[in-house]
Amino acid sequence: MKLKPLALGTAVGIVWGGCIFLSTILYVCTGYGRLFLEALVESMYPGYKLNLIGAFVGLTYGFFDGLIAGVLVGWIYNKIVNYMAREK
Repeated sequence: MKLKPLALGTAVGIVWGGCIFLSTILYVCTGYGRLFLEALVESMYPGYKLNLIGAFVGLTYGFFDGLIAGVLVGWIYNKIVNYMAREK
């Protein structure tokens, strides 16, 4: 079975960007999740802050980060499947 790397990347990007966005909104509303956001997101994405605008910045960074990761995973997976199919 082959994967469509762009479709996988888009799905991963939407999920990861959405997680960052929702985590930031949750922090803004309740104060919950500060440690996660400071340790992971704020240290990786320049311009990201723990506020409403930062939620959209995190959404954008997260989407493209997930997109690239998903495309790479799908591409590598397809290369391995092709290699294993030739070995049989």
